[in-house]
Parts: sequence; C-alpha cells; structure tokens
Amino acid sequence: MKPVLIFGYGNPSRGDDALGPELLQRIEDALYHGPGRDQVELLTDFQLQVEHAMDLSGRELVLFADASVSAIAPYEFCRIGPERDVSYTSHALSPAAVLNVCQQLHQSPLPPCYLLSIRGYSFELGNSLSEPARANLTQSLDFVLRLLHSEDPGEAARELGKTVMISP
Repeated sequence: MKPVLIFGYGNPSRGDDALGPELLQRIEDALYHGPGRDQVELLTDFQLQVEHAMDLSGRELVLFADASVSAIAPYEFCRIGPERDVSYTSHALSPAAVLNVCQQLHQSPLPPCYLLSIRGYSFELGNSLSEPARANLTQSLDFVLRLLHSEDPGEAARELGKTVMISP
C-alpha cells in the first residue's frame, strides 16, 4: 500500500465536475517517470461511497480533490476530520462522512486528511471543462505537485492545512 492516497471524484461528462478526475490524470502524467510515483496512489470515482472508507486505512496522508461551485478561485485547501452528516441518507457521501466510516470500522487514528476544492463554473451534461476551470486546475496541479515533492508531504500538508489555502 502506498503511503499517500489522492482521491479525485466527479463526473467527467458534466463539464467542470470533471476537475477531480482530471487533476488525477495530470498528476499521473507528471509522476509517470518522476520521483514520488511509488509513494502515491491515485483513485477516482464519480462519487464517494461507504466502500471508499477501506481505501483510507494504513495511509500517511489522504487528499480528496473535487470541483466546487462555492470555493474561492483557484482552489481551497483545508484539513478535514470525521463527521457524521446528512449524506448518510444518500448513496453519495461527503469526505468527512467517509472518514467517519473509516474511523468506526478500524477504531484507530485516521491519517491526516485534506480536501482540495477546485473552483468550477459550468456543470452541464455533455460539456467539457470551462476555460476558467482549466486555469484553476493548472494552479491546483502546481500546488499538489509542490506538496508531493516536498521532503515530507504529510508535514507540508499539515502546515498548509492549518488555514484555508485560497491561492498558491
């Protein structure tokens, strides 16, 4: 199991909702031959579900990446913790709810977990990424790569996650 998990979620067929999965594709391209490839696992799905709690166990750092209509551009970055929320009544969960399930299942400390909310603008079915979202994606990728290439990504994330990161 790789120590760092980055989970990008969203629907690639709904315009800017593809920001999470697209970020993962760009991270994979950037790490393909570079350092850190053996340290980072990339997972993607349309939405978070209870089963994803199993993917968090044994990690040193977890980063969730998703599109957001309310994030301040280009992105927001913050530490998250387990929380039972109303998403339990749906088939899709929030990152905090997935952490809560993981904590209940494993009864052990969770790894440090963060949410990268990339500002999106257009979420219509059949659209591609909007130009403003592409610009936000580029800045988000730069931020994540700096994080991954730091000497201690977990410590760097903890330091950056003390407050919401609005711009790089």
